[in-house]
Amino acid sequence: MVEVAAERGKQVSSRISEEGAGWACVQPGTFAQLRPDKQGFTWLNVRTLWLSRNEILAGLFGDPSGEVRARWVESQEARGIDPEFRIKPSVGSHFSFLLLGDTGEGDASQYAVVPGMLKLGQDTSFAIIASDVIYPTGSGNEYGAKFFRPYQDYDAPIYAIPGNHDWYDGLGGFMRVFCDAPPLKPKPDRGLRGLLWRKPETIDETGLAEARKLRGRPSQQAAQPGPYWTIESDSLLVVGVDTGIRNVIDQKQTAWLRRVSLDPRRKILVTGKPIYTANAYKPSPLEGGGTIDDIVRDPAHRYVAAIGGDVHNYQRYPVKVGDRVIQYVVSGGGGAFMHATHTIGRVDVSGVHEDAFKCYPLRGDSLSFYSQLYAKRLRMKWLCLTPSEALCIMSEHIRNEPVRSPTGPVKITRRMRWAARLLGGWPWPFRLPVDKVFHRFLSELSDWDTPPFFKQFLHATVTPEELTLRCFAATGCLAQELEPPLEDEVRISLA
Repeated sequence: MVEVAAERGKQVSSRISEEGAGWACVQPGTFAQLRPDKQGFTWLNVRTLWLSRNEILAGLFGDPSGEVRARWVESQEARGIDPEFRIKPSVGSHFSFLLLGDTGEGDASQYAVVPGMLKLGQDTSFAIIASDVIYPTGSGNEYGAKFFRPYQDYDAPIYAIPGNHDWYDGLGGFMRVFCDAPPLKPKPDRGLRGLLWRKPETIDETGLAEARKLRGRPSQQAAQPGPYWTIESDSLLVVGVDTGIRNVIDQKQTAWLRRVSLDPRRKILVTGKPIYTANAYKPSPLEGGGTIDDIVRDPAHRYVAAIGGDVHNYQRYPVKVGDRVIQYVVSGGGGAFMHATHTIGRVDVSGVHEDAFKCYPLRGDSLSFYSQLYAKRLRMKWLCLTPSEALCIMSEHIRNEPVRSPTGPVKITRRMRWAARLLGGWPWPFRLPVDKVFHRFLSELSDWDTPPFFKQFLHATVTPEELTLRCFAATGCLAQELEPPLEDEVRISLA
């Protein structure tokens, strides 16, 4: 099925036409019928900001994630879990799986991903959520609307690695849902951090039990050993790591990662923080020295790809390491509000050429999206750039050929250049928020329930000889809901 869908999806993607990007959306998809209600949380609420304070406290007074993670692991080991944190699904030599990142806002853009995911995931063996399962604070009481309900019809296990937002609850909700772990016993923390730190929320066990029924079929059951793990198959290991709040790997997890990386099989790393993003190299530090990418690059460890969430778009960097190429992927477009790609300059990091770099949404579509959003909300019509205008102005800045042809002749004007500067598409000391600041504080001011959403998910096909990664789009448009556009495809040898 996926081969046919991929061939069809190539012909209707944003790389071919504006219609493929969702700009000509006539009717929104059926996803709205899946939502429990129309109102999600808002970052503009003082209570929401206060509940999310652990990120700031971790930066000011130190991140306790490593210590707390070690306690969770010790608790799991006392319960008799596999000390190597292995998951062994019943898959043969040929199988497939899905990967979604940063899913859990419970809003329209999360539910817009579901129909296409279900269609292309019919024959997959499992799915993985990479980072931020539940916004804003990882509460175990929010899994009903933001996890169990949207994925109730996905008829296979779902595994996950936590993101920083899941850690705002001390990982209590995550461990209860994915590992069936009892709460940790409280441990006093001294000083200001201990005084101000948000403690784990008490979970409504009755409510959670009702939510679990939504994914109660035997085929859907998944028991993972902890916040990090390996999923084993004959020809490939999927290695999931937990980067905590501040993107540091603790000593015990580091020792485990070094051990499992010695396995002779090919490997994919799945992490809560991408190693490459926005033309920058940001590997997670390891306690004791070095970085996670030192492990990935070691030829003895045989990693072929590293996939990270946290950033709400899609990017792929094929990095040459010695005589091989490792695919470094950002895949965080599974639900949360889109982060801009038009702020990514001409790519040259680690020898990756601009023409080899792939992203979704395209830079021009990203710029047009934010220009229309701000033009509407600020009542400044001059900021608005059509998709063709944005495509051409980004091509001029990046110095490449437009990925798709404009719908007609475009003359770049001074107004367009100023709009691009204010929106971060061209170099300028000041720009309007289009990334994480926008997501946290301003996204609620926009009409973000209207397609196109520029969401995406990955479909991975595994054979003994080859791994194929495909990025499918979720625009939110009815015409593309069950026949999603294919935005990128890469084939990786496992021989």
